[in-house]
Amino acid sequence: MEELELQKAFILIEPGPVTMIATSYGGKNNVMTISWTMVMDFSPRFALLTGPWNYSCEALIETGECVIGIATADLVDMILNVGTTTGKETDKFARFGLTPLPATYVGAPLIKECYANIECRVVDHIKRHDIFVLEGVKAWIDEDRIEKRILHARGDGTFIADGEIFNRREKMGDKLPPGV
Repeated sequence: MEELELQKAFILIEPGPVTMIATSYGGKNNVMTISWTMVMDFSPRFALLTGPWNYSCEALIETGECVIGIATADLVDMILNVGTTTGKETDKFARFGLTPLPATYVGAPLIKECYANIECRVVDHIKRHDIFVLEGVKAWIDEDRIEKRILHARGDGTFIADGEIFNRREKMGDKLPPGV
């Protein structure tokens, strides 16, 4: 083993999926790119870390809802463009050719270009850490999409896409909840 600079330790855990968080607030749709998300258990409950430095944070606070779009490898350049542009002065859906689709239970739009979308409601906001706890209320997936490899940020400006799947469902046995 070699020593790793402590400030780089987060890149060892960072590889969560790159997500696009869609909101709708004040009559305007917006989308941001973020990988600071996590599942909280075997349920549709998620955590998202963002704060006042992101324009979308106010929409999350005021509306209490969003859509999590799951980005795939073919979207890497587009998600970087979305993530490095503020929605404060820019309609990012129009600028980056994203297609908003109507959601069923929330005012925020689904993102057609994403492999999957999860409509969510904010159930808690832990202000001290800028963590939003989200409860999924409906999920969507586009199984006809050609590219299905989910994109992961490594936290250092590099990305990786899903690769080989190792199926060990049988060994997991009763650890998996029914229907999973």
